[in-house]
Amino acid sequence: MWENTYIKRKVFRRFTHIKVIPIHFPFISSFFMVFFSSILYNIFIIKLNIGGVDMGIKFCSLSSGSSGNCQYVETDRIKILIDSGFSGKKIESLLSSINVNPSEIDYILVTHEHIDHIKGVGVLSRKYDIPIFANEKTWISMEKLIGNVEEKNIKIFQSEEDFELGDLAIYPFKIFHDAAEPVGYIFYHKRTKISIMTDTGWVNDNMKNTIRGSSLYLIESNHDIQMLKEGSYPWYLKQRILSTKGHLSNLDAARTLIEVLMGNGEIVLLGHLSKENNRPELAYDTVREHIEEYGFSVNKNITLDLTYRDKAGKVYIL
Repeated sequence: MWENTYIKRKVFRRFTHIKVIPIHFPFISSFFMVFFSSILYNIFIIKLNIGGVDMGIKFCSLSSGSSGNCQYVETDRIKILIDSGFSGKKIESLLSSINVNPSEIDYILVTHEHIDHIKGVGVLSRKYDIPIFANEKTWISMEKLIGNVEEKNIKIFQSEEDFELGDLAIYPFKIFHDAAEPVGYIFYHKRTKISIMTDTGWVNDNMKNTIRGSSLYLIESNHDIQMLKEGSYPWYLKQRILSTKGHLSNLDAARTLIEVLMGNGEIVLLGHLSKENNRPELAYDTVREHIEEYGFSVNKNITLDLTYRDKAGKVYIL
């Protein structure tokens, strides 16, 4: 939308610079200058809108949590899933809920090999002939877990090296989790940047610099520290979650956001909330309170929203 407005303004300036020489009727000449400029401008915009010119990028969290994860990115040219951590039928249902046909999915990108991120990857690839992208260590770790995949659909990238799919530039960056080589993703589309970062126990300065300046952030807000410590999980599992290769707490998410947000209308989605060690309203309030302490205003210059474990969230068009 912003870029389209920019184009319109540029076109309008161009056409309003058409010279009309007033010979004897300057008022009429000025009238016709504005009149014809307006006609040319509207013709151009109509052609712009129906001629396949790129109009934006869509993002939707289809589901995010320990029971399964799947994110959706769409442009005019491609449709991508990031992870497919449910059965094939469940993912088909989630896509249907936002009016997307699974057969239209062009690629699946994988963050890491844990089952809540890859359960349906192989099924979808076999059924719809979808290429799967992951780094080499992740492919080695998940190969036996997802079943047979046609060789042409095995796509390997290098972490922290850009690659392109359709009209998207994609940057997979390393994160900290107890997996082979887990990554987050950044998607660049024209002037829009989307960052996806869940399943990490730590966010270092390099990661903050990498995601800073995004239009939309999907960031992990897994647990409330006190709920986790006082909860029923065995001690070894609590230690894993709290470690630098575990998961971000609500407070961790807030502290990270404080360092990367600019207050330019960014959208923040809190993801991978624990069912046992968190509550949606607690995650939301903790993050909201901390970022507002630093001068940001939720619902004014920041949009703060939640993702869900069992249903698709809002479809954002940027």
